[in-house]
Amino acid sequence: MKTSLRTLLAASTLLLSPSVSLAQESSGIVETPEQQKERMAWWKEAKFGMFIHWGAYSKAGGEWNGETDHHEWLQFTAKIPLKEYTEFAKTFDPKNFDPDAWVTTAKNTGMKYMIITSKHHDGIAMYDSKVSDHNIMKLAGLEKDPIRQLAEACRKQGLKFGVYYSLGRDWQDPDVPTGKYKPGWRSNLIDFPDEKGKVFNRYFKRKAMPQVRELLTNYGPIDVMWFDTPELISPAESKEMLEMIRSIQPDCIVNQRVGNDLGDYGTPEQTIPPEASSLPWETCMTLNGHWAWNKADEKWKPAGSLIRNLVDIASKGGNYLLNVGPTGDGIIPEPSVERLAAIGDWLEINGESIYNCGPTPFGAELGSFSKTEKDKKGKPKFITTKEWRATTQPGKLYIHVLTWPSDPLEIPAVDQKIARAYLLADSEQSSLEIAQTDKGVSITLPDQAPNPNASVICLEFTK
Repeated sequence: MKTSLRTLLAASTLLLSPSVSLAQESSGIVETPEQQKERMAWWKEAKFGMFIHWGAYSKAGGEWNGETDHHEWLQFTAKIPLKEYTEFAKTFDPKNFDPDAWVTTAKNTGMKYMIITSKHHDGIAMYDSKVSDHNIMKLAGLEKDPIRQLAEACRKQGLKFGVYYSLGRDWQDPDVPTGKYKPGWRSNLIDFPDEKGKVFNRYFKRKAMPQVRELLTNYGPIDVMWFDTPELISPAESKEMLEMIRSIQPDCIVNQRVGNDLGDYGTPEQTIPPEASSLPWETCMTLNGHWAWNKADEKWKPAGSLIRNLVDIASKGGNYLLNVGPTGDGIIPEPSVERLAAIGDWLEINGESIYNCGPTPFGAELGSFSKTEKDKKGKPKFITTKEWRATTQPGKLYIHVLTWPSDPLEIPAVDQKIARAYLLADSEQSSLEIAQTDKGVSITLPDQAPNPNASVICLEFTK
């Protein structure tokens, strides 16, 4: 992995380890590159998934006592005592929850997998947990298990299914310390103020390990175990968790937020790395400014921006996990649905340039580090360029034109002989005029872009 990618990801919520296999081997978890490649194959082909933040906090819609900027951290940010928050959770009533409709929305968007919060920081399991009564079934008296319903809907419609689990934060349990350098910074100090007396391993053995085992044992294939906030988990505990997962469901993919440089892939949050990487990674992002439903948040990202994010991420070898925050009633907000539909329409035409594609064979088109400008940490600032991106398939090169040129499009030289070029949006695949030399390729384009957000040229090579 390039140093610049490692540097950027180190600043994200979780680091993408530059030596995943070495970390796992040194911990005693040994597998061959072929085994990991086989487990990760579908994920690397998929490129695009739906993230869902949904829980008791969704009922509030981001509002508490007149303040409207809360989210899935409601209990913490609104400073709600556990007893009061637990009573609030009993009012959760997702009467309009339709798991099949959620999965259909994801599928129509072109998403290939779905990850939902099975337990966020508030400690409430969103399924019928036998480990802890602090679960939505018992608290809200639900008749059907939401996680089971969604898992079955995904399998019925052919989507891979995974669950999010808050590993190092749990505001219901008395034994969850947080903050390596700032003790207690994300702990429930209202109900459990003795931060020094908390022993993470007690929570780990009593709740975290048994609940993950429940999810892996009782809900069919769990394709992805998506952990969050490892916080103070020890290397031995991360190893123990990963070994348990491998023993129950060997094909389950685990993100690196299991902690201590273990797991299968890195997860930069709300940011896209500047350069490509051959190591697996996934950017997770929101559709507006919040992960969970916030009724006051109207800062929805334009569909075009989301499409260009997908293109940019695919061109760098990553996956895009795009979040929706359903309402407490169980409805995906209409602004989310509208934007997802626009992405689906674009992928209907251009999907072959995203799914199962390799990253750019070039790199200079992504941008470069400034020789003069510095970022907030005083390091060279990466200056992104946004003219075009590239992805690859065997025998094909796809050029995603983000800024439509008035003159012929110039790209770097390619080794293989180009047989023909055409726009994916052209159903007749009319040939575009090209000039190929050892210095580069020039492509003459129509006056108007087929799509204002990203138009894709397919270059087919001579066999």
